[in-house]
Amino acid sequence: MPMSKPRMRVMLLGATGTIGRATLDALLARGHEVVCFLRADPQSPRRGLPEAAILRFGEVTDPQALARDGFCGESFDALVSCLASRTGQPAEAWAIDHQAHLAALHIAQAQGVRQMVLLSAICVQRPLLAFQQAKLAFESALIASGLTYSIVRPTAFFKSLSGQVARLRQGKPFLIFGDGQLTACKPISDADLAEYLADCLDNPLRANQILPIGGPGPAITPRAQGEALFRLLGQTPKFRSVPIGLMDAIIAALGLLGRLSPKAREKAELAKIGRYYATQSMLVLNPETDRYDPEATPSTGTDTLFDFYARLLRDEAAVDLGAHAVFATKAASP
Repeated sequence: MPMSKPRMRVMLLGATGTIGRATLDALLARGHEVVCFLRADPQSPRRGLPEAAILRFGEVTDPQALARDGFCGESFDALVSCLASRTGQPAEAWAIDHQAHLAALHIAQAQGVRQMVLLSAICVQRPLLAFQQAKLAFESALIASGLTYSIVRPTAFFKSLSGQVARLRQGKPFLIFGDGQLTACKPISDADLAEYLADCLDNPLRANQILPIGGPGPAITPRAQGEALFRLLGQTPKFRSVPIGLMDAIIAALGLLGRLSPKAREKAELAKIGRYYATQSMLVLNPETDRYDPEATPSTGTDTLFDFYARLLRDEAAVDLGAHAVFATKAASP
């Protein structure tokens, strides 16, 4: 019996990230043919990706390599990107979140791709940092491109809210900023977000839209996250508050040192990112009130953060913090 034709032919960027891997699975489950463009790794060429995925290799920051070795002059129906800078440092952010995406968009346009689904971030609503500005600049280019687009802005990821589990297992307190209720988020799982991204290819209601999205249930504060973990561990809640002013002092000191030391300059930028997430909620921002609105933040999926915590503590789940390890002790949204 001849094999049925794939529903769509999709170029996927960022397939080795946690969201990218989940999105690849979701696309394959829908019968799409998926080509992934990855950085070559002689030690582990497939990186554990499904055999059904077509893998091509090169540097995503090299437009010629992306065109020659990725798209290969072939026809694709859609471009899906889960690609993002790992640290948020300005140079990396503009190279990945903006320039690499812009090159991919231009190549896709030249080869007749009609649709793009972009994984962005909800924090671009208040763009105080370089990576947010880079993401917004590409969002604007995509909107103006003429392609059918879906720009998905998720809230917090489970892995970004799991950095303190090891601390609590060691009997240490859960770190919070202020009273632990300065911020809130609607965490979303990798699988639920991947389903949402994959569905954007077929859902006309998501075409040419900017789509903020969170997981199921009410918004959760850092204090509530800590209380849930202590409850699951059977421990008495123990919190330690970190003053926002302390972060400001660290940023100021690193800023002075950064005039002489590139390393200090990098640390200052990371500290700014940490402060941002310590003071800004990952929810829809109401432009009229300039306040974050949990009720206006859409929800999707079935996986909850607290169920994930339970699986994590039973060693039925794991998190690879990667670049998020920089903020492993932060108690605010990711």
